[in-house]
Amino acid sequence: MKKGPDDKKKLWGGRFNTSSSDITERLSVSIHFDSRLYKQDIRGSIAHAGMLERIGILDEKELSSIIIGLREIESEIDAGAFPFSVSLEDIHMNIESRLTEKIGEAGKKLHTARSRNDQIALDMRLYIRDETVEIRRLIINFIEILLDVAGNNRDVLIPGYTHMQVAQPVRFSHHMLAYAWQLMRDIKRLKTAEESCSSLPLGAGAMSGVNYPNDREFIRKELGFSDIILNSMDAVSDRDFILDFLYFASVLGMHLSRFCEELVIWSTSEFNFIRLSDAVTTGSSIMPQKRNPDLAELIRGKTGRLNGNLVAMLTVLKGLPMTYNRDLQEDKEPLFDSIDTVKLSLEGMSAMLGTMTINRDKMRRAVFSNFSTATDIADYLVKKGVPFRESHEIVGKIVRHCEETGKDFFSLAREDLTAFSSVIDNDITEIVNPESSTERKLSMGSTALKEVDRQIVLLKAEIENLKKQL
Repeated sequence: MKKGPDDKKKLWGGRFNTSSSDITERLSVSIHFDSRLYKQDIRGSIAHAGMLERIGILDEKELSSIIIGLREIESEIDAGAFPFSVSLEDIHMNIESRLTEKIGEAGKKLHTARSRNDQIALDMRLYIRDETVEIRRLIINFIEILLDVAGNNRDVLIPGYTHMQVAQPVRFSHHMLAYAWQLMRDIKRLKTAEESCSSLPLGAGAMSGVNYPNDREFIRKELGFSDIILNSMDAVSDRDFILDFLYFASVLGMHLSRFCEELVIWSTSEFNFIRLSDAVTTGSSIMPQKRNPDLAELIRGKTGRLNGNLVAMLTVLKGLPMTYNRDLQEDKEPLFDSIDTVKLSLEGMSAMLGTMTINRDKMRRAVFSNFSTATDIADYLVKKGVPFRESHEIVGKIVRHCEETGKDFFSLAREDLTAFSSVIDNDITEIVNPESSTERKLSMGSTALKEVDRQIVLLKAEIENLKKQL
């Protein structure tokens, strides 16, 4: 990026005799990160210029010249040929200065009836609106992969855990769908963040409005906003919409991190439930045998960044008086970083799950351990007339007996079981079997096959509706 010594005096007009100091410039400059807003800034400027022509500030020739010039600048930036200047601080002034170089006096009129304060408030909303489209697509793609994994493994059982202790048998597909439902809620939160960006701030000026009869309704329609922010002070100082996005990103990151934790655990030699492909694992520089689940660990780690960005933005905002304060320049990097991190993490999750293989035999053997059908036996006794608290105690004694004698819970003879309760009959063999446990779940949303299939149908229908909205 070039550095022009006279740019500052041009930027601030006649108020200053000398250029800013080096430290002032280094602290003030944001072009190295806000340059990514160029498309939104140009889109907003074209709409603003159209409004200026409607109220008589620009004539048709000037408007045409501005639009052509802005489109040429957009092409220059697209091609990597734009002469960015750090002395012009930000994307707004870089584009405006270049426009004036290209088309002359008409370029100097473009900033009439607006401030950088309402300009950046507009650009940030447009940017989030644009990015949510791609993020939603990535989430949908990941959910579709989860649905494929679930659909292809409907008959596979896995131990369900509470407190990281074996609890009850569940279908592996049911486990995958639990994450799919979390992601569906993430899409709703993303929609909320997008809707937070639906009100137009441009036209508020620096903070109190502008001395022109600007047509904000025209700009609203041109840029596709649903309504207009009616308080000019709120328009330039509000960053709630960024917080809404950062909250979405933080919750999504937490969901992905929980999933990654299980992928890391399941891929250990001790569990060996899954195998992540060579393409998404790494080796060790010293231990030749290692296959490390680095992608899962990296995505799990990135949750800290997403949480930190939300806290950073809350901290920036917590002490700001009305209206615009330069502290708000700190809103961009946390937002940009969260957007990049979310997109990268979703791509990584899709890559891992899309190439993951399932060790069905190991999962089945795991279900036949650690007394996974203990609750089934307790419920069996209840149906035989034993109060639940008594049945709970009886099964606890059976488990303790197995642990003390080293016997296998699932292969105890009926005679061994009747010693604990006289109501136990030959049908206990089927009750103990984990492979029949899931189908005894009768409640809606359970791990029974018909309920799993119902979830898949519902999720696929919701996904198809979401895809139509992209």
